Amino acid sequence: MRKFSSRLALALLAAAALLAGPAAAQSLNVDIVGGVKTATPIVVVPFAQAGGAPLPTDVADVIRNDFNRSGKFRSLAKSDIVEFPSRGADIKFPTWRLMKQDYITVGRISDAGNGTVRIEYELWDVNKQQSLLAQAFTAPTGDLRGVAHQIADQIYQKITGVRGAFWTRIAYVTAVGLGNNTTYSLIVADSDGYNPQVVARSKESLLSPAWSPDGKKIAYVSFESGNSSIYVQDITTGSRQLVAAHPRGINGAPAWSPDGSKLAVALSYVGNLELFSLDVASRHETRLTNNLAIDTEPVWAPDGQSIYFTSDRSGRPQIYQVSAGGGNAERVTFQGQNNADPAVSYDGKQIAMVQGNGNVYRIAVMDRSLGGQVRFLSPGSLDFSPSWAPNASMLLYGATEGPRSVLYAVSADGMVRQRLALADGDVSDPAWGPYRQQ
Repeated sequence: MRKFSSRLALALLAAAALLAGPAAAQSLNVDIVGGVKTATPIVVVPFAQAGGAPLPTDVADVIRNDFNRSGKFRSLAKSDIVEFPSRGADIKFPTWRLMKQDYITVGRISDAGNGTVRIEYELWDVNKQQSLLAQAFTAPTGDLRGVAHQIADQIYQKITGVRGAFWTRIAYVTAVGLGNNTTYSLIVADSDGYNPQVVARSKESLLSPAWSPDGKKIAYVSFESGNSSIYVQDITTGSRQLVAAHPRGINGAPAWSPDGSKLAVALSYVGNLELFSLDVASRHETRLTNNLAIDTEPVWAPDGQSIYFTSDRSGRPQIYQVSAGGGNAERVTFQGQNNADPAVSYDGKQIAMVQGNGNVYRIAVMDRSLGGQVRFLSPGSLDFSPSWAPNASMLLYGATEGPRSVLYAVSADGMVRQRLALADGDVSDPAWGPYRQQ
């Protein structure tokens, strides 16, 4: 239940029934777990380099890893690649048909001067011997990972018909150290966990990062003043605004409206935890719920007309839906003992949540287009904070492993998981950002 500290809010509900500008951060250790035998086979041949110094990034490796963690594709291992064409005219299609590959990507990189390179790639259908894509990028050598993600996005969309989401970013919170020596950092990184940058740092807890729809700002909760406060920070300039700091009670759970003008928040200065809509520009608050229960963890429906949230008004935590203007709430979830921390897919059809049964908490997805059918995407036993990729092809969540917290990115079918962990600390409160602006 990410939007007011998943574990804190979950315990609360169950019981009722130093800032820094952008800087390099400790990298996460990344491992891909599992695979899908039915995924589409594709080979990404190492890109040929025409002279020059060795490049800092292997473009083909990044593309290959993107495909493997998507669950949709199964990339041929680099060690199994037997021929190395760099353009379509060099491809010997019988070789790749014999190796049961459906698609092949080839490419080449050349010096473009002034510290930049030209990256050209082609996508071919092996069985039809047909060219599907042929494009080129010019970029600084330091931006090769970004280019590789964009190439993977274009190939993904060409084959699946769905926009790729590899060239996106994630946010999360790290905690390093023990006791009073713990340092909390709000981090922004590439979707695969690379290139981490510190957005905020504090000796007190940081919670609940939420991306603005344009990807330029992050709202989050900080305890630096001694009580919870909600800030909005521009991740490009480093400037930030204090938007909610009622001295009595909780200020938490920020969630952006689809148009970026409002935040849904959970505030308790009225007596108990209730939902409010907060106009970011004017700071005007509109109360949305009025109930003796705990109402928290709001998230907007994609059309901006309603808000999903967690409440224990039925005796246990469940997901409810209320109009964006407030009013009576409708219960949405009925399967499982507890359901909390909703995350809604871009089309509004799927709601990911933390479902608790006994002492096991797993990430579940309810498909509203299939009559509320529920499937599980994580093994448990203490998983939390689901967050969809903008195309709903993958989902990010937190997991407790022994004394530590780690992250997982899981494909929408649950078959492939990518583990992201710190070598000497905890990582939690994940939030997948929107599509990046070209």
